[in-house]
Amino acid sequence: MNLLRALAAVSSMTLLSRILGFARDAIIARVFGAGAATDAFVVAFKLPNLLRRLFAEGAFSQAFVPILAEYRNQRGDVETHVLINRVATVLFAVLMVVAALGVLGAPLVILVVAPGFSATPDKFALTVDLMRIVFPYIVFMSLVALAAGVLNTWSRFMLPAFTPALLNVAMILAAVFAAPWFDPPIIALAWGAFLGGTLQLALQWHGLKRLGMLPRWDWAPKDPGVRRILKLMGPAALGVSVAQISLILNTVFASFLGTGSVSWLYYADRLMEFPTGLLGVALGTILLPSLARHYADNDTSQYSKLLDWGLRMTLMLAAPAALALGILAVPLIATLFFYGEFTAHDVEMTRWALVAYSVGLLGLILVKVLAPGFYARQNIKTPVKIAILTLVATQAMNLMFIWHLKHAGLALSIGLGACLNAGILLYKLRRHAIYQPQPGWYAFMAKMGLALAAMGTFLWFAMAGEARWLSYHFAERALHMSGLVAGGVLIYFATLGLLGFRPADFKRRAAE
Repeated sequence: MNLLRALAAVSSMTLLSRILGFARDAIIARVFGAGAATDAFVVAFKLPNLLRRLFAEGAFSQAFVPILAEYRNQRGDVETHVLINRVATVLFAVLMVVAALGVLGAPLVILVVAPGFSATPDKFALTVDLMRIVFPYIVFMSLVALAAGVLNTWSRFMLPAFTPALLNVAMILAAVFAAPWFDPPIIALAWGAFLGGTLQLALQWHGLKRLGMLPRWDWAPKDPGVRRILKLMGPAALGVSVAQISLILNTVFASFLGTGSVSWLYYADRLMEFPTGLLGVALGTILLPSLARHYADNDTSQYSKLLDWGLRMTLMLAAPAALALGILAVPLIATLFFYGEFTAHDVEMTRWALVAYSVGLLGLILVKVLAPGFYARQNIKTPVKIAILTLVATQAMNLMFIWHLKHAGLALSIGLGACLNAGILLYKLRRHAIYQPQPGWYAFMAKMGLALAAMGTFLWFAMAGEARWLSYHFAERALHMSGLVAGGVLIYFATLGLLGFRPADFKRRAAE
């Protein structure tokens, strides 16, 4: 498979999911408002969603995919299927225990994560009921992560990339059509999340069946491959936890600032999720299986060349996104959020957070590309150590910046911390001769710089000042923003084309 085509497919599916996510949030706000019931659902869904991020999509995938690729390359499909059977069996057994503990211990969990709810018995009871419905979501999503790892290893990227959209669709349908049939109506949203997890698993299980890799029960927890995966999951879970801890600490810092600081950071972060998901997550997803296969084949040359391809793609696509976010901060925020209770002051404050985030966008996405350079070699400890160092540096910068830059200083700390993380990862890859830059980097950077200058100049003047965006009606904002985005993309890639860039130059096949 052509990796450039795979990147486009994964990015387009991620974009679809993010758009549906925005629609889901808007519909939930419209149907349920921001009252006690919505608070109860947010808290109930937070823990299984956090566990999904920590173990299913994070630690498990980083540990599972490299060893799966090694088995496929060195032992063939039969032994690989045995490994999948045994990993799926152990994973399912552990998940059922975790889900049962979550359902039975829901009251204790709520007392820990939302102790203030205990002062309102009805709200507390509702949150417990909701958590008992949504907690099995962790079972579905962990098995979805296993299926996605298998499908990605076989270069079937499209299906796993599309699957997350089903959760948003299920929750939208539940909010719009099922809510009137439940008492209280918010219960429908919990069942929508449950249904979304079921649909995602069913779709990817069908993909595994077509691949001939559908798991069967095979209880063998002492299998060497299973034990190796479990051994790698420990440091991988720690590494993923570091990022979550950093976000939690930033919220703690923001809670001591003026009213609105947490929300301003949240809205800026929502805008940052688009490029990080479309580019960073997508690139990391398609790179890891091919890197792991090159490592299993001991093909150091192709390993290095693939990393080089990933870095060039990141710079070529993420640099204009960072520049555009910085220049178009007010137009973007006004177009998406400047309605109702969201004031002009909120636009201005969110703007500073988004500009600060944009400084580190390149680092945030580069980490998603450079870290798989270690994961594919089954070396998870190195990026984890770097992540811990980055966490310490980020919190030190928080203490320095927060006094003068307030909430924007917290966003800037995350961005600069990501740049530090990416810089150390690159240094380690170079130092251990894992990555050797290919020829042509100076010319590549010079041409890209000219294209960025052309795009930035167009956006700055075509934006026509920031003040008018606050007086525009929605249709005017949407139309002007569409013209800016289309014009910026056209000028950037047209300039690259005039300077000699061709799509064929970036084509690369996945490792077989």
